[in-house]
Amino acid sequence: MTISLPDPGLHFYGEGLLDPSRTERLVSDALKGCDDGELYLQYSVSESFSFDDGRLKSASYDSQKGFGLRGVAGEMTGFAHANELSDAAILRAAETVGLVKAGHAAVMAPPPARTNAVRYTDANPLDGISFARKIELMQKIDAAARARDPRVVQVSASLIGSWSVIEIVRADGERRRDIRPLVRLNVQIVVEANGRRETGFHGLGGRYGYDALFEDSRWQGAIDTALESALVNLESVDAPAGEMTVVLGPGWPGILLHEAIGHGLEGDFNRKGTSAFSGRIGERVAAAGVTVVDDGSINDRRGSLTIDDEGTPTSRTVLIEDGILKGYMQDRLNARLMNTAPTGNGRRESYAHSPMPRMTNTFMLGGTEDPQEILRGVKNGIYAKSFGGGQVDITSGKFVFSCTEAYRIENGKLAAPVKGATLIGNGPDVLTRVKAIGNDLALDEGVGVCGKGGQSVPAGVGQPTLLVEGLTVGGTAT
Repeated sequence: MTISLPDPGLHFYGEGLLDPSRTERLVSDALKGCDDGELYLQYSVSESFSFDDGRLKSASYDSQKGFGLRGVAGEMTGFAHANELSDAAILRAAETVGLVKAGHAAVMAPPPARTNAVRYTDANPLDGISFARKIELMQKIDAAARARDPRVVQVSASLIGSWSVIEIVRADGERRRDIRPLVRLNVQIVVEANGRRETGFHGLGGRYGYDALFEDSRWQGAIDTALESALVNLESVDAPAGEMTVVLGPGWPGILLHEAIGHGLEGDFNRKGTSAFSGRIGERVAAAGVTVVDDGSINDRRGSLTIDDEGTPTSRTVLIEDGILKGYMQDRLNARLMNTAPTGNGRRESYAHSPMPRMTNTFMLGGTEDPQEILRGVKNGIYAKSFGGGQVDITSGKFVFSCTEAYRIENGKLAAPVKGATLIGNGPDVLTRVKAIGNDLALDEGVGVCGKGGQSVPAGVGQPTLLVEGLTVGGTAT
């Protein structure tokens, strides 16, 4: 079955749906007296396959269609949504939205800038590759992983794809449309030896079609990485505890930067004064050489968008430059109230959610130092290669992150792998403790999911090798 249509707008307009001209009038009437707002239309399809121990465990397909109507008056937001595309549903939503504008002297904000940029294909990944081929890929992954090593006792793989068409209609008649593909492949391997079991995981994906994931080098590489992690953990010893030097590897360890620092640089927390970075533009907040950017305009990346969910083109926003705080990530509401420009970071999970300032692809730029020289300079410490879950307090920046793959550093060399290591600290404080920045900037493989305010959106992270002095490590060694 072919899902995509020659004109994606036919998902919203046509027989039994909305009429474009009439919809513009409804939105104009609904938002009259507001400072800003929009009708957000969305049609999306998604599928997922889960393969476990040689057989298909589950398969699902879903489609959804709906709208969210938002009106902004001062600091107040009125929002309503429905999964019915009709004039009557928009009129009902307008009654709710209208509650915020009573007695408000509106000054309508200008529309977002337009862009000719195209950050990813508009092809539907769910088309073109048959169900049989998708199952065959996961069968190959299962067989290849088991053939790698006799200690492999369990293999799980999943394949996930989605395709979303969004259209934004403003009160002034301005329209913006974006077509967003997203795919992901996950591989998890369990190994066993001498009664001990350990797990390794690797995932990859982005805003492109399934074809890239079906390349032998991609899925074979995912097996290699997951298996290596599992086998390393099979040899791990209890992690030490205490304050010590920590070297963070490139790529995915940028998740610590995302959680412990990135959220604190979003506009809403800073406008309300609840971030550790509030009111500190122009101040030194990190060690010299530390430059952090958010860039939603990188082609094909998981966290990228051609336009954000308010219609603003995404951009490369410098947040910290050479240790100096330069700016925040902004949606339209917080940018207007803070008298600055939106940065293309207004994001929402779906039509049923109101937008807020969110990260896209957030990472630290590389430095000049050789990663091997950084490692050789550490007499005793921990090398953290990969992270799992963590907890962060946005107000204080305090965090706790668990390492899924880490090693002791002894006399400048990697020593025994360790298990049970957690990194404990304060995000803004960690930035000041960075003593060396590698020249090996890497972005993650495309599996990040960011949560905020009950909403989840795809995001990217990254960083070079970093040396951080005096970070607290929680361990299990006695």
